[in-house]
Amino acid sequence: MKKIHLKREPNLAAKLSPFLYQAEALNAIKDLDYAAVFHEQGLGKTKIAIDLMLYWLEHTDIDTVLIATKKQLVQNWMREFKTHTYIVPAVLSSNKSDNFYVFTGAARIIVTNFEVLQVEEERFKMYLNTRNVAIIIDESAKLKNPGAKLTQTFFELSSLFKKRVIMTGTPVANRPYDIWAQIYFLDKGKSLGTDFASFKDDTDLSNKLSKSEDMQNSFEDAIASIYEKIRSFSVRETKSSGIISLPEKVYFREETEFTQQQFDLYERIRQELIIQVQQDGRVIGDDSSAIVKRMLRLVQVSSRPFLVDESFTGDSAKEKLLDRILHEIITSGEKCIVWTNFIDNVDYFQNKYAHYGSVKIHGKMKISDRNRSVERFRAKEYQVMFATPASAKEGLTLTMANHVIFYDRGFSLDDYLQAQDRIHRISQENICYVHNLIIRGSIDEWVDLLLQAKQNAAFLAQGDISLKKYKEIADYSYADIMKAVLFPEEEDKSNE
Repeated sequence: MKKIHLKREPNLAAKLSPFLYQAEALNAIKDLDYAAVFHEQGLGKTKIAIDLMLYWLEHTDIDTVLIATKKQLVQNWMREFKTHTYIVPAVLSSNKSDNFYVFTGAARIIVTNFEVLQVEEERFKMYLNTRNVAIIIDESAKLKNPGAKLTQTFFELSSLFKKRVIMTGTPVANRPYDIWAQIYFLDKGKSLGTDFASFKDDTDLSNKLSKSEDMQNSFEDAIASIYEKIRSFSVRETKSSGIISLPEKVYFREETEFTQQQFDLYERIRQELIIQVQQDGRVIGDDSSAIVKRMLRLVQVSSRPFLVDESFTGDSAKEKLLDRILHEIITSGEKCIVWTNFIDNVDYFQNKYAHYGSVKIHGKMKISDRNRSVERFRAKEYQVMFATPASAKEGLTLTMANHVIFYDRGFSLDDYLQAQDRIHRISQENICYVHNLIIRGSIDEWVDLLLQAKQNAAFLAQGDISLKKYKEIADYSYADIMKAVLFPEEEDKSNE
C-alpha cells in the first residue's frame, strides 16, 4: 500500500552522529526486510535503532515504526528519543481508551511494552492492515520461549509488519536454543528450521554431555552452525573487537568459608533435597528443572540463611565478606552496585548500609520509585545501589559506578552478563571490577562453573569465537559438580 503522507511531517534529522561501527551496522541492515542487531550490551544499540527508524521514515514506504520493549524501559526510550531526535513518540499503554487515539492518529513512532501487544492483538491486526508498519523489538530475548502466549502473539503478528528487527546483546540468554524463537519471528523458520523441539535437542547444554565425547562433538557442531545460518541478516560486535575503547573489566573471585551455624543449616537443606530427589526417582545427572528449582534453596542458604529460616540468628559468611569489600570501595571514593536475586536481601542491605548513602531497585517497587533511585544514585552522597537483576539488568546506564558485587547468583546467564554491564559501557572512564562472592564447598562453586559453560556456548552460537577455540575452553564438568553438591560423601569416597 502507498505511504500515508502527513500535512506536517516531523523533523527526521538526527541530533547526534553515530560512532563508525554504529553507522556500519545501520548500512548493513537498513534495506533488509528483517534483521537482528546483536551488538554486545553497552555498545549503543539504541542509537542504531533510532537512526534506522529515521532512515525508514525518510527513504522507504514505512508509515510508522513500533518499538516493543519491556515495561520498565519505555521511559528510557522516551529519554533516548529526546536526546537523539526531534520526535516525541506516542505511547501505547495498558489504558485502552488512550490507545484508541494512538491507533487512529498519525504518529510516526510508537513506543509500547510487550504485554500491550498481547492485550491489544485484535486492534493491532486491524491497524497493521491499514498502514505500512515496521517493528523493532528491544531485548528480544523476552521471546525466547516459543510456547509462551506472548511469543505466540508476536508470531501471529509477524507477517503483518513490513519490516522486522530484533535487538539484544544476549541472544543466547541462557541456553543456545533460546535464539530459535527470536529468529523464527523474523523469518518463519527459513534459517533455523520450523521444528523447535528438534532444534532444542540438537543444541541443549545438557548434563548428559559430560558422559559422551560423541554427544559433545554433535552439540558443538550444532551450535557452531547457528551464526553461519543467520549471518546474512545479523550484525554483532563485541567490546573485545576493538571497535571502541572501553576501560578494562577485572574479575575477582571473593571466597570465604561457611560459618558453623550456616553450614549446619546448609547440610540440613541438602539432606532434605536428597530425600526429595530420590523420592522422585530422578537421576541427579539430568538437568531436571524441578531439581534446579529445589537447588535454589541452597543458593539462598549460601546467600543469607534468614531467607530460608526466619529463626536463624547467626552470621552469614558472605555478609562479613560484603562488609569488607564495600568498606574498601566506599573509602576509596568509588561507587558500587550489589546484585542479589532476592528482594528481601535488597531491602535488608539497603537499610543496613544506609550510612553509605544507599538506594535500592527491585520488582515490588513502582517504576517511578525505581527511576528515583537511579537519579539519587547519580548524586555524590549516594554511593551504593542494591538491586535484583530481574528489575534493573537492562536499559540502565550506571557508569557513575565502577564496581559490581554479585552477592549471590542464580542460574541465568542473561542476568549475570546484563547486570555486570550496567557499568561497563559507553561513557565509562574507569576500570570496572566484578566481584563474585563464593562460599567454598557450596553450590556457589557449581553456579560459577555452570555460568562459564553457558557463556562459552553462547560465544560459539553468537559467532564470537571459533569452533576450534570453543573446543579448547569447553568444560562439561558442571554435571559432575552438581552431583558433588548433593553427594559430597560419595565424592570423598571416590578420592580415597
